Amino acid sequence: MTQDDNSGVQPPEEPKKPGSMRFQDANTQPRQPSVAEQRARKQALADQERERQAAVAAREAADAKAATKRKILIGSGVTVGLVGLIATFYTIAKPKEVTAVCTDANGVIQDDRNCDENYAVSHGGHYSGGFWFIPLPGGGGYTQYRYNYGGTGGIGQHVSGGSFTAPSGNTNVSTKSGTSIQRGGFGISGKSGTSGGTGKSGGS
Repeated sequence: MTQDDNSGVQPPEEPKKPGSMRFQDANTQPRQPSVAEQRARKQALADQERERQAAVAAREAADAKAATKRKILIGSGVTVGLVGLIATFYTIAKPKEVTAVCTDANGVIQDDRNCDENYAVSHGGHYSGGFWFIPLPGGGGYTQYRYNYGGTGGIGQHVSGGSFTAPSGNTNVSTKSGTSIQRGGFGISGKSGTSGGTGKSGGS
């Protein structure tokens, strides 16, 4: 008796072959980006350019502000320096004012005319070594007169303070009667008719 091959037993399945990867051929054309992808790329590039321009503008603004601040500081420093220089110049250039009084040899204040060269000469006197010499009535010698600078007091009183040495430099000296006997200053004119610091007055 022969066996029936249709006994219901299925033959074993054949093993599956492993899968394989497909590589793009070098001659294959790349896929063109879609319209949306192109739009997104353009938008990204535009955003980057705007950010770059904004950064440049911010840096330029900061540099300009810093430069302006430096100019202001420098300008302020120059202004302060010029103001100080001008103030110093005028402080130095402005003459000091001193009042002189005529005194005798004992330091007693006399009439200003006794310290006037013209008056002394007209009365037979003369000027020498900072003193005016005027003859005494009757020919019994001379009375000496000289200026005290900065002292105070009235005629007949002993002068208070001051100095018998004529001030030098930037000083205007005048008598109580208004006669200028010394002109000070650096190129700044004083009263006319002065003797330029010799201590001798130019008029009675």
